[in-house]
Amino acid sequence: MEITRIGSQPSSAGPEDWFTGKVRIDALFQPNEFRLGHAASVTFEPGARTAWHTHPLGQTLIVTSGAGWVQREGGKVEPIFPGDVVWFDAGEKHWHGATPTTGMTHIAIQEQLDGKVVEWMEKVKDSDYMKP
Repeated sequence: MEITRIGSQPSSAGPEDWFTGKVRIDALFQPNEFRLGHAASVTFEPGARTAWHTHPLGQTLIVTSGAGWVQREGGKVEPIFPGDVVWFDAGEKHWHGATPTTGMTHIAIQEQLDGKVVEWMEKVKDSDYMKP
C-alpha cells in the first residue's frame, strides 16, 4: 500500500506553451514499475483552457467542480459539469477548460506509452473557443 499525503507534491502552474489563461496542476500520482497511469487535479480559472492535444492511450476526465467545455476535433463544444466523466479515445485530438465566466476543476487520468502521456499541439484560438 502507498499513501501520498496532500501537500507532499507541490502545485505547479500550467505551462504557457500548453495552456491559455491561469491553470494550476496538482499531481495525484505518477507512473511507476507497476502502474502505467498518471493523474492530476487541474484547476482552470474562467477562460483558461488547454491547447489542442492527444494522448497515446486516451484520457479520462472527472469533473469535480465548476463548469467547463470540451471539444474533439471536428466536433462541437460540449459543456461539462461536476460528476461528468469524459473519455477521449487514444489519439483523439481535443481540448478542455473552463467556460469564460466560471472556473472548472477536473481530475485528468491517462496512461503512458513508451514513456509518453501527451502530445501537445497548437493553442485553441479565441474565436474557436467562443463558439460553444
